Amino acid sequence: MSDEATKVGVIGLGAMGAPMARNLARAGLLAAVWNRTASKSDELVAELGVVRAHDPADLARRCDLILTCVSADGDLLAVIDALLPGLSAGKIIVDTSTVQPVTAIEIAQRLEKTGCAFLDAPVSGGVEGARQGSLAIMVGGSTATLERARPVLNAIGNRIAHMGPVGNGQATKAVNQIMCAGINHAVTEALAFAEDQGLPLDKVIEVVSGGAAGNWFLEKRGPTMVRCTFAPGFKVALHYKDLAICKAIAEQRGVMLPVVELTLTQYRRLLDAGYGDEDISALYREKRKLFDKECESEAQ
Repeated sequence: MSDEATKVGVIGLGAMGAPMARNLARAGLLAAVWNRTASKSDELVAELGVVRAHDPADLARRCDLILTCVSADGDLLAVIDALLPGLSAGKIIVDTSTVQPVTAIEIAQRLEKTGCAFLDAPVSGGVEGARQGSLAIMVGGSTATLERARPVLNAIGNRIAHMGPVGNGQATKAVNQIMCAGINHAVTEALAFAEDQGLPLDKVIEVVSGGAAGNWFLEKRGPTMVRCTFAPGFKVALHYKDLAICKAIAEQRGVMLPVVELTLTQYRRLLDAGYGDEDISALYREKRKLFDKECESEAQ
């Protein structure tokens, strides 16, 4: 599958899907889009001059490679079923959603009879990475299929790792989401502590970022969280969903993951308080409460 021959369709035009579609258009690869909420498709069609497919099957007929980016396992399975009438041998579906590994395996099985290849390829890097085309992509599937899809993936990411068979991409994303939870706890708790100590927070962020504790989240989210500004980013509600997947995977092994459990509990409080659409750095709200302080900004 060469750059010139590949016609790409994108299904799911949310915070991640829309900027990925724009990068595919810049690379001359995007042919069609579809979204459950039609207005989002119309906006991109007007902007990029591509086709708005009538339905997923129509998009599948028009395209060589279909990239999906939806929120939940059930939604993804429904999209796959809707694609089936338009699929044929030689096409590729690349799913960038975050779902259970068993869901990815089930999709591959559903597609087998069509002769359509499948990659589970969840991404990391947030909205910034999606906009910049610098996502990290964790791929499960055959090496041959990945090599056919690589020119497309190169348009949306700068780090593509083949993790093994279908399902391994999603398992790797689960690792990523657990690690993000731990970093979120460390950074928000440390900065709440620094504030209580009366330290100049901008200087704390600057000096710590240059040392052994420096990390992307501290650099990118520290300056905004200490001002109680939590524009996503990566929404609390989505990370909560992803960590519930991690919890389910661990429970299948009879394991309880303390970081996951704690994060789910504290995210639940944020969700119940109306902060689910804020960036995950809104965990700072909970950490400030340890020192009897509140963030005064409104839910975004």
